[in-house]
Amino acid sequence: MKLSEIYSFLDRLSPFQNQANWDNSGILLGDLDNEIDTIYTSLDIDENLIKEASENSLFIVHHPLIFKPLKELTGEKYPRAFIKEMIKKNISLIALHTNYDLSHLNSYFTKEILGFKEFKQEQYLIYVDVDIDFKDLCHHVKKALNLDTLRISFCGKQKIKRLAICTGSGGDLIPFVNADCFISGDFKYHQALEALSNKLSLIDIGHFESECYFAQALAKDLQNLSLKVIIKVSKNPFQFFKEN
Repeated sequence: MKLSEIYSFLDRLSPFQNQANWDNSGILLGDLDNEIDTIYTSLDIDENLIKEASENSLFIVHHPLIFKPLKELTGEKYPRAFIKEMIKKNISLIALHTNYDLSHLNSYFTKEILGFKEFKQEQYLIYVDVDIDFKDLCHHVKKALNLDTLRISFCGKQKIKRLAICTGSGGDLIPFVNADCFISGDFKYHQALEALSNKLSLIDIGHFESECYFAQALAKDLQNLSLKVIIKVSKNPFQFFKEN
């Protein structure tokens, strides 16, 4: 199947024109007439994915490997080394980032991972009507994501009636959130202060922890293509130091 056909399929599934104006989703490597034999889908690209991938394949990832313009491909620093190795193996690359957040990932995470079946979506924000204590909500999130700890900011409002959810980094959305609690990742210090002043509690689940389901969410739709699709599990670049 040609790369152009796969791109058209993805564009119908999650229109690239809906990506944020700062984003770089779409075809990042490859020619439209490239013949694709195998698709690998993953949250991110790493050395092992490139090493194990077959030639003439396609990577479909969530996070764009290229965000800012590259003036040269010399040296071995990220992302140049990855790009050069992919070119050697004729590997194409498509990123489905903020457009896929809007069309699929936020709702998939809310429904399939957190288990909230009824919700409303307003752009990047998911809203869920609930009736739960903040502490019980924290326990629910920990169990759903299999987390040992949660980073929280508690405004003192014990009863949660309306919950907001956004995968990835949702801190910039805090001024627009109309809820009692906001679940997202990568909250910054001053964003937490702003949330507290707005009587908004935060549950920071981490960037990776909310978006690591990208590949399994997309794979369901990729089954409609007559190609071999391989799901690759990305690794969290952060670990937790625990001293015995």
